[in-house]
Amino acid sequence: MLFKTLTFEEVKKHNKDGDLWIVIDSKVFDLSKFADLHPGGPNVLYAEGVAGKDATETFFGLHRHEVLLRPQYARLQIGVIEGEVETVKVPAPGSLSKVPYAEPSWLSEGFFSPYYSNNHRKFQKAIRNFFEEVVRPEAIKCEENGKRISQEVVDKMSNLEIIAMRLGPGKHLRGRTLMEGIVRPEEFDYFHELILNTELARFGTRGFVDGMLNGAVIGLPPIWNYGSKELQAKVVPEVLSGKKYLALAISEAFAGSDVSGLQTTAVRDGDHWVVTGTKKWITNGTFADYFTTGCKTEKGLTVLLIERGEGVSTKPIKTAYSSTAGTAYITFDKVRVPVGNTLGEIGNGLSVILSNFNHERWMVTGCSVGAQRVIVEECLKWANQRIVFGKPLNSQAVIRNKLGKMITRIEACQNWLEIVTHQMNNMTYNEMSSKMAGQIGLLKQFVSRCGRETAEDATQIFGGRALTVTGMGKLVENYHRTSGFDAILAGAEDVLGDLGVRQAMKRMPKDALL
Repeated sequence: MLFKTLTFEEVKKHNKDGDLWIVIDSKVFDLSKFADLHPGGPNVLYAEGVAGKDATETFFGLHRHEVLLRPQYARLQIGVIEGEVETVKVPAPGSLSKVPYAEPSWLSEGFFSPYYSNNHRKFQKAIRNFFEEVVRPEAIKCEENGKRISQEVVDKMSNLEIIAMRLGPGKHLRGRTLMEGIVRPEEFDYFHELILNTELARFGTRGFVDGMLNGAVIGLPPIWNYGSKELQAKVVPEVLSGKKYLALAISEAFAGSDVSGLQTTAVRDGDHWVVTGTKKWITNGTFADYFTTGCKTEKGLTVLLIERGEGVSTKPIKTAYSSTAGTAYITFDKVRVPVGNTLGEIGNGLSVILSNFNHERWMVTGCSVGAQRVIVEECLKWANQRIVFGKPLNSQAVIRNKLGKMITRIEACQNWLEIVTHQMNNMTYNEMSSKMAGQIGLLKQFVSRCGRETAEDATQIFGGRALTVTGMGKLVENYHRTSGFDAILAGAEDVLGDLGVRQAMKRMPKDALL
């Protein structure tokens, strides 16, 4: 759309003549009809001394840039100021932020990393572009309305094999075309998956992160590692294609981190198990078609794949984050499950469940780091543009101190995460199970604690705006409200910290004496 070129003198003249024109970042807006959009009362931009002048500083002290892009406000633009150029531009899809520490160092201009190849860079660019154009609008909508991710977006993700890639490298990728051929299945490694996990957490929509079929990420590995060939042939294609949904049903009101204390029972009756019990806090449970379920049997803990049907009922649990995650309370009322749906050996369910925890905890950690870095960027931007006592907020030493701590935390988290990921790339599955359980547990504890400290600092930096679901501080509000999920999901902080120390104690050499 072409706009007429105006001078500041013309803007001032029109205001003297009764119009209400303002200038924001070289653009001229006519607010004469603004009251039609906001019949409830005047806006700060009506204030004397702002109308007819450059209101850029005033505007960005109150609103996010995205406000100017909304159709109801964009239509108010009538011109541009002669000789001036727009300063704040809409980032191109897939572009990298120029704000210091807004991107990990391997994506920052002039910095280097031994872990990432040119293929990782191409993959990251394609993933960010897809997430921003396709997933981000869906994430924001679902986070607000609480509905599950739409089948349309699931299908688009499936077409690029994003669901399959989120489960990491492995045999399940063979024969698949990943991101339209950008990366071959045999090239795909844990750094590609780490890119996926950090990128999907960039929208400030923590509930949607789990609603983006995290149930499949944590519930499918036991099926392809321990399920029969017949079960794998049926279920794995359905889930990876996005036609069926899966949830991992382990936690109960009776047992969370204490997996051995599960009370849901499975009693053998001929060629079936009869399952009775309840599960709680089950991600994607409200819309799952299958449940990878931990049960207590006569011979010990056993894992079964239970299909939604007669005797299976789910109801949503209201939590601090959006209902789009599908968090559910599940009741199994004498559900008959074919014996062929047993995953692994009867009584060996604890091994099946524990074998899945390393990847799940590492995945949660990657998403946590991605979300935390966005908050660091938000705070750096806000502290630079917010004017208090006549000066930018970042002129205050106390604010710079908080920013310094936030930067230190995110960089420490990123570097430890990448070291662990590098080890995973160079170990067999058995080596990872033996050597990395403690490291990953301690890493997750560290990252989630850093996240909550950053959430507190960010809230102080944004002040009252950090308590508002919409507007300038909306990402900080969401993060402050939901960062605690990372401290609980996949294992509570204290439990994981203890696990890490116990694993280290097992490896203490007998001759290690002072």
